[in-house]
Amino acid sequence: MKKIFLFSALIIAAGVIVISSCNKDVVGRTDETPALKPVKTDANAGTWKPVLLAAPTDVAVAAPGATNTPDYIAQVNEIKSFQANLTDHEKAIVKYWSAGAVLRWNEILRELVAKHNLPPYQNADGTYPFPSANNPLAYPQFPFANPPYAARAYAYVSAATYDALVSAYYYKTLYNRKAPYNVDSSLNVLIPKNDLPSYPSEDAVVAGVSVEMLKLLFPGDQDYIQQKAEEHKRARIIAGANVRSDIEAGEALGKAVAQKFVARARGDRAGAAAGNQAAWTQLETDCMARGETPWYSLELPKRPPMLPLFGKVKTFLFDSLTAISLRPGPPPLVKSQQMKDETDEVYQQILHPTREKTRIVHFWADGVGTYTPPGHWDAIAAEDFIGKNFSEVRWARNMALLNMSLMDAGIVCWDTKYFYFNPRPTQLNPAIKTITGIPNFPAYISGHSTFSGAAAAVLSYIIPERATAYEAMAQEASMSRLYGGIHFKSDCTVGLTTGKNVGSYAVARARGDHADD
Repeated sequence: MKKIFLFSALIIAAGVIVISSCNKDVVGRTDETPALKPVKTDANAGTWKPVLLAAPTDVAVAAPGATNTPDYIAQVNEIKSFQANLTDHEKAIVKYWSAGAVLRWNEILRELVAKHNLPPYQNADGTYPFPSANNPLAYPQFPFANPPYAARAYAYVSAATYDALVSAYYYKTLYNRKAPYNVDSSLNVLIPKNDLPSYPSEDAVVAGVSVEMLKLLFPGDQDYIQQKAEEHKRARIIAGANVRSDIEAGEALGKAVAQKFVARARGDRAGAAAGNQAAWTQLETDCMARGETPWYSLELPKRPPMLPLFGKVKTFLFDSLTAISLRPGPPPLVKSQQMKDETDEVYQQILHPTREKTRIVHFWADGVGTYTPPGHWDAIAAEDFIGKNFSEVRWARNMALLNMSLMDAGIVCWDTKYFYFNPRPTQLNPAIKTITGIPNFPAYISGHSTFSGAAAAVLSYIIPERATAYEAMAQEASMSRLYGGIHFKSDCTVGLTTGKNVGSYAVARARGDHADD
């Protein structure tokens, strides 16, 4: 199983100075994951409500050739020729991809996030360089996949995949071309069979979407991304699941739908989220004008704050006015008795750690070199979705709901952080020595708590019998930040509530998307 090992050394991060020897699973379960055999094929998914597409017909897919034509027969014979000489490697890739297209591409995305969640080191003059999408291979490599960036990446890939599959299922029903193993019974089929039409291929749709979105998000990894896509498509053919024309139509559809999301991403204001010195100074000035103590970076040299304008990025689940309305009320005044009490509470936690609390801190740390808190919730969801045997389109719908809520939770959280510009416990009491480092952005509200509140709300809707467990996990993730000396209690409790409020919009969307009709 592939793992990322964090250095047991001092790691200076744009968000954190971390001492850790924690292992973080990046790609999830691999070899032991069973082949996807959906309890329900969701053949009617072409009627579900997409996210960005106005209708499933926004991208045209031409009618396929009949299964009795010489061309189709030649494509079936191509499968047979491949199967006559299968290598161990080919058998392995069939087994790997048979676990599910949405699952595997989400694992790949988590791996890329972890790879790029490495903030740049300072220049000799004490300034910090910024990654550039125009020169992604120069130092520092683009992107720096910090939590807000990661949440946005998970959301775009998941939402685009869902829309493309809704369109694909519409055309599957329209053209109703049987899978090759239902046309030619002599094929040696290496994956579970079902009665779902094979044109266009849902796996190729997911691969096509993923390639286009990941090229945008991780431009320095295009060779690796394309290699995984070619492997995926080949696995479907040699497994007897699709003929080549199924694959070609699915890939073209996926790429076309992805371009609509690429266009949205280029205009969602994320590119300006880092701000500039004038914007950073203004945040501090505004805070002091309110009579408050502003947050400041505790790194040496001081690092610019992490994405202070991310709160202005375009949301998926609601408009910008709603995003502002979800901003919670202010934190306790810095000089108030409540803040003194909360600061002392953090100090007492650090002075008197327990083995269990320390375990909780490290389990939920999700710092540098990991797939971030949103990725942690994706991993939790994926593990549970495997056991539910969802169809590919339902996997995509559920991951889209989860990840759109995580992105929007990040936007509301970052808007709140920089609106109040509230200091961290370590700033108010330097005697507080955190267990996992000091994130390089304001305290109120807790990002972990906000992400976790949103995730728990959405997952509780998708798998209601696990609602109590999700709530407990969200509470534990939230409290881990208090136990680690990173957040005040009010950061955590208000963050959880704010996240749940954001998650309710994803649940409302789910109730109206016709997937549960």
